[in-house]
Amino acid sequence: MKNLNLLLIFVVFFFSCQSKNTTSEEEKPSKNSKEKFGIVIHGGAGTILKKNMSDSLENAYKAKLKEAIETGYAILESGGSSLDAIEKTINVMENSPLFNAGKGAVFTNDGKNELDASIMDGRTQNAGAVAGVTTVKNPINLARAVMENSEHVMFAREGAEQFAKEQGIELVDPSYFYTENRMKALKRAQKREKVELDHDDKTVFYDPLIKDEKFGTVGCVALDKNGNLAAGTSTGGMTNKRWGRVGDAPIIGAGTYANNNTCAVSSTGWGEFFIRGVVAYDISAMMEYGGKSLAEASKTVIQEKVPEIGGDGGIIAIDSEGNMAMEFNTAGMYRASMDANGKLEIAIYGE
Repeated sequence: MKNLNLLLIFVVFFFSCQSKNTTSEEEKPSKNSKEKFGIVIHGGAGTILKKNMSDSLENAYKAKLKEAIETGYAILESGGSSLDAIEKTINVMENSPLFNAGKGAVFTNDGKNELDASIMDGRTQNAGAVAGVTTVKNPINLARAVMENSEHVMFAREGAEQFAKEQGIELVDPSYFYTENRMKALKRAQKREKVELDHDDKTVFYDPLIKDEKFGTVGCVALDKNGNLAAGTSTGGMTNKRWGRVGDAPIIGAGTYANNNTCAVSSTGWGEFFIRGVVAYDISAMMEYGGKSLAEASKTVIQEKVPEIGGDGGIIAIDSEGNMAMEFNTAGMYRASMDANGKLEIAIYGE
C-alpha cells in the first residue's frame, strides 16, 4: 500500500511538471514572431505630377525620404520611443531644403519665414505646439519641449522663441532659412496677388517653373514596441501668407493627433479646411466611436468629408496594431513607410 501511494505521488508530480513545462513553452514568444511597430512619413501633398519632375529631383526626394524614415525606424527597432523616432525623423526633413519645413520653409508676404510645428504623445495624450517662430532651427524640437517642459500646449512667436532660449533649443539667424527657389515662388505669388499652397498650382494658374518647386509640409507617425503611438508635423505654411496666418500643422486634432486606443495621424494640404474638419481627430473618432478601421476612417475623411467642404490634401496614419494608411485626394504625396518586418515603401505620385 505504501509503495502504491508513492507511485501515485510520483505520477501526479510527473504530470504536474509536464503541464508546467508545456505552459511555459506556450507562453514563450516564437523566435520568429515580430513585435508590433512601424513608422510612416509624408513630405507634403498636392499637384505633384511625374511630367513636372526631373529624374534628379525625384531621386533626391526619394533619397531624403529614405534617410528620414530609416532614422526613425532604427530608433524603434532598438526599442526606442515613438516620440524620439518622430522628432529625429522630422529633423532630417526640417534640415533639408527639399521640404516646406525648417530649412526649406516658404516666405511670407513680407519676406520672412514663419514656422509651425506640433507633436502628440498617444500614451498620455499630452501635446505641444509652436506657431510663427522665425529663429528656431528645428520647430519640432521646440514643440516637444513645450509638451514636456511646460503646462501649456501652444506657444507662438516671440513668446515661443523666448521659451526656446530658456530650454536651450538651437536658434539660428533668419537668413538660415533663405532658399532661392522659395524667394522666386514668393515673387511670383506677389505678382499674381495670390496665396500658394505648399504643393498646389490650382491657385496660381499653372507656371512651368513650378515643376522645380514641389516642396511640402512634413510629418511622421509611429508605433513603438511598447505599444505607444505618437505623431508630429512641421511646416513653413503658405507662400505669401499674411497677418500671422497659421494653418493646421500646429493645431492638435487638425494637423496632428495621437491616441493609443486608436491611431496617430499627421496631415498635409489646405490647412484651413483641415482645421474646419478637425481632420486628424475625426479619423480617430470614427475608429473609437464608429468602429471603423484605420483604412475606412482615413478614406472617408480624405476622399469624402474634406472635398465636401472644399479642401484637398492628405494624411498619414498608423494604428495600435501597426496598420498604416497614406490617404490623399491630390495628384501626389511624398510618402514612405516601414513595418515591423523592415519592409520599406517610398512613393510620390498617385500610383
